[in-house]
Amino acid sequence: MNNLWQVFFISLIITALLGPLLIPQLKRLKFGQNVRSDGPSRHLQKAGTPTMGGLMFLTGTVAAVLMLSHGRPEGLIVLVIIVGFGLIGFVDDYLKVVLKRSLGLRAREKLLGQIILAAGLAYWVVHHMGRGTEIVVPFSGFFAPGGIQLDIGFWPFMIFTVVVVVGAANAVNLTDGLDGLAAGVSMIVALALMVIASLVHKEGVALSMAALSGGCLGFLFFNRYPAKVFMGDTGSLAIGGGLGAAAIITRSELFFLIIGGIFVLETLSVIIQVISFQTTGQRLFRMSPLHHHFELGGWSENRVVLTFWVATLVFAAVGLAGYYGVY
Repeated sequence: MNNLWQVFFISLIITALLGPLLIPQLKRLKFGQNVRSDGPSRHLQKAGTPTMGGLMFLTGTVAAVLMLSHGRPEGLIVLVIIVGFGLIGFVDDYLKVVLKRSLGLRAREKLLGQIILAAGLAYWVVHHMGRGTEIVVPFSGFFAPGGIQLDIGFWPFMIFTVVVVVGAANAVNLTDGLDGLAAGVSMIVALALMVIASLVHKEGVALSMAALSGGCLGFLFFNRYPAKVFMGDTGSLAIGGGLGAAAIITRSELFFLIIGGIFVLETLSVIIQVISFQTTGQRLFRMSPLHHHFELGGWSENRVVLTFWVATLVFAAVGLAGYYGVY
């Protein structure tokens, strides 16, 4: 446990120290955020705010894990996924912000890279880490000793892994729409996954989640309202990929759906909005993702963010409660 908090604070401190160094450089290079013209009007004033700030907590996370992981393979695997997804996000940000290619990477290019990384993770954890292909049912420990585990076989498990990891990466990306929202929610979710990893004796995963959580907190010093820097796809894809990988390795994928309930709701709001508009011509939400619905309903940005943080604490508590009796 001492190592976990050491990693947490090392990542936090490195990220916090990088802020005053990196943010002026991002401004000088004019790596400014583009803002949707069809979004809430008050967001237009954020145009030009430095982006790609995910490099700050990526550096803190990687450094902290490498310093204290002591070669634990499962922690290094999570780190590989974090860096891999972060690299995809970095290329996307670079094309959009620096080369002014409005859409960045094509959707199929971005998705292909994510699928390859997630499929590689599935293969590695089954064939080299002995993870197996079981899925654990939340709250089943209340009814059966050790909980209920469903063995779905390798190929369905690979597809399942791709859905979880790629879905998590893009869900965090959708959530990253308000100052401090994605970073704060991700910090709480990573801490919950750290607890789960500790319970199942996956110390390397616990260390990587502690580092990611500390990095998110350090980033919040600069990303809270009014944000001095945004994480960009560089940060959001890295966070989501890392959270999904941690859930896969610890067999907590279905618990992750509960703990990351805000990510699920944000994603569902977009899906429901698209389906509703295409089938009926009506929008169920004022705007999607969900955080914009509340904004356009008159909530301040801080109120939305704080409410979603509190909701995440509740989701995390429920998800961890579902672990009772499972292991």
